[in-house]
Amino acid sequence: MNMTEQGILSQFPYWKKATFPSPLRDMDSLHVVIGCGTSYNLALTIAAAMTESGMLAMAVPAGEWYLRPHSYVSSDRISRTVVIALSRSGSTTETVDAARASRDLGQTVIGLTCAPDTPLARACTTIHAFETFPDEGIVMTASASLMLLAGLALAGFDIGADLADRAQAMLESFDKVPPATYSGRTHFVFLGGGTNYGLALEGALKLQEMALCFTQAFHPGEYRHGPVSLVDEKTAVVMLYHPETRDLEEALTRELSEKGALIIGFDGPGDISMQDSIADPRQTAVILPSLQLLGERYAAAHGVDTTQPRHLTKVVVLDK
Repeated sequence: MNMTEQGILSQFPYWKKATFPSPLRDMDSLHVVIGCGTSYNLALTIAAAMTESGMLAMAVPAGEWYLRPHSYVSSDRISRTVVIALSRSGSTTETVDAARASRDLGQTVIGLTCAPDTPLARACTTIHAFETFPDEGIVMTASASLMLLAGLALAGFDIGADLADRAQAMLESFDKVPPATYSGRTHFVFLGGGTNYGLALEGALKLQEMALCFTQAFHPGEYRHGPVSLVDEKTAVVMLYHPETRDLEEALTRELSEKGALIIGFDGPGDISMQDSIADPRQTAVILPSLQLLGERYAAAHGVDTTQPRHLTKVVVLDK
């Protein structure tokens, strides 16, 4: 068992021991959630969860927020913006620069990380740091789950120990699916709407960086508008069913199945189907470890070492 697999399978005790932040109560300020790569995908889900809780929220890539915040927030609101910055290492250049620049603009900056004594911690107004799997490599696994949970807690959702149990049960169920069921597919499409859109992007990123597989991610309704032209018998569609739109998503997966796609359904039907009854944004945390394991199992089936993903480093630090 390599370190990537260990990080995926052993993450749940870290969920249970973590002390997650209290919900944010400021319903009038705009909350901008920033990050890079996986952290930005998580930011999209966290911002959507905040919006569903009645808060004003949006996600912006950290580099964009540093370079051009006024493209996203008008000048009259800029000082009344709360920034939530995600970075596993606390050293990602764009995220640290964005946090510092936000403080200079008079903004409150909340950091979510897995490293307490870092440049990000020193740049933030408040820092929440979480213990994670100590040997986690380049690919973010347990750390990603912990930061997602922290963001959901800020959005006002209860993070109880039962959530870890549900995520572990789904992971173990997915691990019983023979990888040969899906490893022959070479084109993976991840579909999810609402809070599931960031999760779809993250699933696609995990499989892409772990296994060098061609992946895409879309909102379900957008997929018919052009991208569906690529679907054939080499396609696998990972549908992240949303409780409010399951009927529409089921109709789409039926169409894609008829075109040759293998359907992997989370919280809905498919050739492979993983079920859980949770019906709020915490659904994303329950599903995330299984998407991580999909990447690991697919990579192993193709002889790809996920501890050494091509062209990637654990922390992106830019020369200035």
